[in-house]
Amino acid sequence: MSSQLRIIDGATIRRLAPPDKLIGWMREAMIAVSRREVELPLRRALVLPGDMGAVGMMPGYVGAEVNSAGVKLVSLVPPARRKGSSHLGLMVLYDADGLVPEAILCGGTVTAVRTSAATANATDLLARKDASKLAILGSGEQAAAHIDALRQVRSIDEVRIWGIDPDQVRALAKEKGARACTSVDEALAGADIVCTLTAASEPILFGRQLAPGMHVNLVGSSFPDKREADDEVVTRSRFFIDYLPSTMDQAGEFLHARAAGLVEDDHIQGEIGAVATGEIAGRQSDHEITVYKSLGVAAQDIVTARRIFELARDADLGTLASV
Repeated sequence: MSSQLRIIDGATIRRLAPPDKLIGWMREAMIAVSRREVELPLRRALVLPGDMGAVGMMPGYVGAEVNSAGVKLVSLVPPARRKGSSHLGLMVLYDADGLVPEAILCGGTVTAVRTSAATANATDLLARKDASKLAILGSGEQAAAHIDALRQVRSIDEVRIWGIDPDQVRALAKEKGARACTSVDEALAGADIVCTLTAASEPILFGRQLAPGMHVNLVGSSFPDKREADDEVVTRSRFFIDYLPSTMDQAGEFLHARAAGLVEDDHIQGEIGAVATGEIAGRQSDHEITVYKSLGVAAQDIVTARRIFELARDADLGTLASV
C-alpha cells in the first residue's frame, strides 16, 4: 500500500501562515492542551559527544477535529559549527486514522512561526490592553518573528532591541523600525511587554528591572539547568505556563526558584489554554506583573502542520512523493 506524501518547504509555510492566522491556531492548540485532548511525551534530545550539538525530538497527538499525530526532529548546534538558523529539521505529520504519513514540513520554519505566534497568543491574554512599548532581548530569528507577531495583538508604537551582537541588533532595528539598545536596562525603560529570546544559560533579566504592569514572555530557554530570568522575576509575578508536565521537567526559571525555597508549585497560576477558555483568570489589574513561560509543545507543531497541510493540499502547493 502506498500513499501520497506532500513535502512543504519553509517559503510555502510562511506564505500560507501569516502571523494573524497562526495566532488563532496557537490558541486552538493551547486550548486542546489545557483540556488534555492531547498526548504529549516530554521533549527529549539525542546529545552528540563534545560540542557537536543535539537532535531534539518532539512527538505528540492532538485529538478532536485536528486528529493528527506528528513528530518534529530539530538539530541544535552551537553557532561556531553552523551559520544561519539555530533550528534545522523536519516535521512529519500523520493522519491519526491509520497513522498514514501525510506531509513532511520544514521543521525549522514550523518552530520559528509557531513560537512567536504562541507568545502573541499569551500576550493577548495577559498584557495590559493599552500596552504599546515592546522590549526584545535577543536579535536572532525569533526576535524578528516576535516583533511581527506582537504587532498583531497590541498597538505597538515603540520597539527596543538588545542583544549580544551589536551589528545584528542594529540591522534588525533598522529592518523593523526599532531602536537598537546597548544595555538591557535601556531596552526595558518604559516597556510594557518584554520578550527574552536568547540562548543565555544565566539570567539576563532581573526582578529589580521589572516595573508594575509589565508582561514578560520567557521564551529562549527550555532546559532545567538554564534560565534567562532570575528568581525575583518568578517571585514578583503571577506566573503562567504552556504545559504543566514540561514546566516541572524543563522550566529552568521556575525550577531554580522552587529549589531555592522561594516558591511552591502553587505559584503557577495555570496553563495559558485555561486562560483562553476563562477557566482561570489572566491579568487581574493594570499594576500586577505577569510572566508567561514558553517551552513549546508538540501540539503547537502538530496544529500548525495540519493547517498548513490542508491549505497546501487545497492550493496544490508543495512536492508530492509516494511512500
